[in-house]
Amino acid sequence: MAYKTLLTVVRSSNDAGHQITAAAQLARQFDAHLDIICIGIDEVQMGYYFAGADSVLQETSVELAREKAESLLAQAETLVQGEGVRWSARGVVSQYGVLSEVIAQVARFADLVILPPPYGDSGDTQTEVILEAVLFAGIAPVLVVPNSGLSTEFPARAVVGWDGSSEALRAARAALPLLNLATQTHVTVVESEGRHRDGPEPGQNLCTMFDRQGITAVLDLVPRQKSRVSDVLLDHVAKQGADIMVIGAYGHSRFREAILGGATRELLERATVPLLLAH
Repeated sequence: MAYKTLLTVVRSSNDAGHQITAAAQLARQFDAHLDIICIGIDEVQMGYYFAGADSVLQETSVELAREKAESLLAQAETLVQGEGVRWSARGVVSQYGVLSEVIAQVARFADLVILPPPYGDSGDTQTEVILEAVLFAGIAPVLVVPNSGLSTEFPARAVVGWDGSSEALRAARAALPLLNLATQTHVTVVESEGRHRDGPEPGQNLCTMFDRQGITAVLDLVPRQKSRVSDVLLDHVAKQGADIMVIGAYGHSRFREAILGGATRELLERATVPLLLAH
């Protein structure tokens, strides 16, 4: 099993460099085709068009989005031409109100989508919408790559956060091509009171699945010594010297995580290593 179609969605000139460099590195590793979507977003809400907004405003907003897409496309083509991979790139213009639908359409046939973090210095609501559109509507796994990029030996050592959920299993399966390259994979179960949803031996079946795929996996049962699961996982990533974490995304509703917090959002906000997510 290998990734053969990789996709990255570029919406910021500040992110284009490390996004395309990381995506091209993966394309070389897997002899994959890299699709690059350079998107300009018309930020005028659709309701204003129907409310009779000034036609000059409408035309100006669309033209700015088109110019942004064209500028990003030129930048992307310059960046990727020397990477030695098969690639295609195109500019796309989308109204903000239908951004999720546009992204879902381009993402649904990708094996893996490479995106920047949706929170922090480089993140914003548009990046968040793109990430969630890929996961929920495009039904594709995402590799969120921090601005520091991928290590030269990526992936060397992996941590797979395991809670027995369907989301975690989908993420683990989506990560198989990367885990096959890692020297060691740590299946990490954060211990909690009560019965684990994975049964009396949580993580054992996942380790068996990995073993049959030729993946060297060890099972780590980690005490929950901190109130937040995300803190426990991040500490374990640092302890193991991992350069990738694999997790199921949004086990709780996105609304609940946005308002009350949750492991997915906290990891997206604070992780310094790439995160592979699936829902």
